[in-house]
Formats: sequence, structure tokens, C-alpha cells
Amino acid sequence: MLQVRDVKFFPDGRSVVDTIGLSRFKVLSHGQRDGYNTANIEYLEDKKVEGQEYEALLLLHNAVYDQAFGWFTSLKDNLKAQILNHFGPIPSKESDPQSSPSGPAWCWWMLAVLPLENKAQLTILAMTSLKDRLHAIRRVLLFVTHKRPR
Repeated sequence: MLQVRDVKFFPDGRSVVDTIGLSRFKVLSHGQRDGYNTANIEYLEDKKVEGQEYEALLLLHNAVYDQAFGWFTSLKDNLKAQILNHFGPIPSKESDPQSSPSGPAWCWWMLAVLPLENKAQLTILAMTSLKDRLHAIRRVLLFVTHKRPR
């Protein structure tokens, strides 16, 4: 689900729609009605953890955020400026990574800016385990950090 933040219309009929994601869903079936695409969906929410699992998740969350922030700040100024212009600044780290049913906003921001193929991105987007999503982001960050010329 997307929230429309802004729409710019151009004289030739084109438009640019600025949106932000609100919630994830999986399409169970789809069709058409009165010329409109329709679908039956199932909302996706992260599975919550407690106790020692939560403490471990919090440590992982903080470590991956710091790694992601470090990667972003190490980018060349022109690339960083393009990302900031298009996606805005990286969202701040939440004190409780489970406060949203979809997990921390910064994870979604990172998935949008990391150089990932669509299939890999979709796999991570569909995860309902924040721990698994954080591990996946960590692996991608390790790959892009070590691949970049020094």
C-alpha cells in the first residue's frame, strides 16, 4: 500500500507521483472488474520476538544500522546527493525495531537505495522475520563494501 505524497502533472499528459510505502501485502489472486485491476490480498507483518531473542535482535538491528549508515556516508558525494535528492535522508534508528508491523523504516530505505536486482529485492521485501531481513541487508552491505574499488 502506498501513500501519495505529491503529484506533478506535465503538459504532455505525463505525471510524476511521489509515494511512500505504508504496508506490505501478498497477492493471493487477481482479476478485473469494470476495467479495473482487482486482487485478493494478505497483509504481511513481521513476527515479533521476546526475551533473549528480542535482546539479540536489538543488537543485530543496531549493528546493521551502523553498518548501513557507514556505507551510505562513505559513498562519493555525487552518488550520495542523487540518493538524497530521490529518496531523502536515511530514516533514524528506532529504539524499538518491532514498533511497526513492517519493521524499521530505515530497512526499507536501504532496500530502495542498495544496488539489488529486483528478484533479490522482492525476496527481502517478502520476509516476515526482521532478523532474516537484517541478515540479508548485512550480506548485501558486506558485498557492496568489499566490491567497491578503494
